[in-house]
Amino acid sequence: MIEMSGITKAFSGNVVLNNVQFELADGEIHALMGENGAGKSTMMKILSGIYTKDAGEIKVDGQVVNFKSPKDAEKLGIIVIHQELNMLPDLTVAQNLFLGKELTYGKTGILKTRQMEKEATQLLSKLGLNINPKTRTGDLSVGKQQIIEIAKAIASNAKVIVMDEPTAALTDREIETLFQTIRELKAKGISFVYISHRMEEIFAICDRITILRDGQYVGVRNIPETNFDEIVAMMVGRQLGERFPVRKSVIGDTKLEVRNLTVNGLFHNLSFELRKGEVLGVAGLMGAGRTEVAQTLFGYRKASSGDILIDGKKVNIKSPIDAMKHGIGFVTEDRKTQGLVLDFSIKENITLTNLNKCASSGIVNQTKENSMVAKYIEELKIRTSGPDQRVKSLSGGNQQKVVLAKWLGTEPDILILDEPTRGVDIGARKEIYHIINQLAEAGVAILMISSELPEVIGMADRVIVMQEGKLTGEVKKEQMTQEIIMQYATGGEKVVQS
Repeated sequence: MIEMSGITKAFSGNVVLNNVQFELADGEIHALMGENGAGKSTMMKILSGIYTKDAGEIKVDGQVVNFKSPKDAEKLGIIVIHQELNMLPDLTVAQNLFLGKELTYGKTGILKTRQMEKEATQLLSKLGLNINPKTRTGDLSVGKQQIIEIAKAIASNAKVIVMDEPTAALTDREIETLFQTIRELKAKGISFVYISHRMEEIFAICDRITILRDGQYVGVRNIPETNFDEIVAMMVGRQLGERFPVRKSVIGDTKLEVRNLTVNGLFHNLSFELRKGEVLGVAGLMGAGRTEVAQTLFGYRKASSGDILIDGKKVNIKSPIDAMKHGIGFVTEDRKTQGLVLDFSIKENITLTNLNKCASSGIVNQTKENSMVAKYIEELKIRTSGPDQRVKSLSGGNQQKVVLAKWLGTEPDILILDEPTRGVDIGARKEIYHIINQLAEAGVAILMISSELPEVIGMADRVIVMQEGKLTGEVKKEQMTQEIIMQYATGGEKVVQS
């Protein structure tokens, strides 16, 4: 049993946790929720020995402990599985499982390779994973890597496993496998701290929820005794109303037309239209080819065949620069590696795609630059100490807003959004949904890729569904259900709309 009480932590005088408490029982799955920046990660880093607390007390099974390093926490069975999985892709499954704990023949340093592979097979088998231990880890799906991380924790005699956004990159099938594994380990007395912004998952897998807001403890609730609206109100300190804002769709003429677009080995003969003022959802399981289509439209990938038309005219998009010249913006799936320069300031990131508007004769006009940045910080409600703050120090939701600002500054006619709310808290999601609606109402044609079916149904005017590189379904707003979309995502026949 874990008891944390009066936990306080500050960085450079900025208090990020103030008198926070948390309890975890044996064999419990306990959700830790709050908006980005609420202090969830800091709290778990204190529990796992990455950070030291400034004040407060931690008890494990009734005994006061003071962790000075992750090894101290690991000795008592507390292990964190981070959102960015700690796998070395070029090593085998067995090598990853025994990394730093290799079995050797005495002091010779010679590895007991066969024994490690045998034990790896046995361990993975217990978790329902039939994988050759000699397999290169980088060749496995993210879902299987996630299970291997759990196996690695079990091999270290984990009693408490902290999971941070564990399903962010998993398919529905992989999520179900993960949940089954978690439930089986729970039955054996292992406890989980489950950090996620996906409310449906919290209610499906967890026993209790502890809520943090602005670095302070708000309360704890038993899952059967609470509901979505109460949890949201506790997280943001206010009622959010409807989860997805209502929008009056005013859909105009066709802006983008795709005819038989193909990239060999990725997707084949894709044809669809996107209209002015429309939010067109793109659904499908991981590996369906959704992101690859977006990358091709933006010139990151070269099409093998097919045509792209804008305003009825064929265009030749060979690079992102070509795409931008044709009025296309692209908010990428992975903001940290593809959407932002983390060591740059907010100002530098926002103006990265807009230097032509802030410069004359090759010299940046500081007044214009500052004016543009101030406008988007205010309009998008970016929480920051100022435009010169480094983007890497912002919460996930505010980082996503910076990416949006970067592209809004280009005034795009077509905006591609790939997983626009991944890793974003419920309050920031609502604000992003409002921005999407405002853009659509202003006539921007929006292509929105999302793995979250409630988001697709709540935001899209129409949805196309992909499966293994092919278009298998097209569904109008009034016909959208999770069941029909999933049917097409797993190989249903294409629907002919009347």
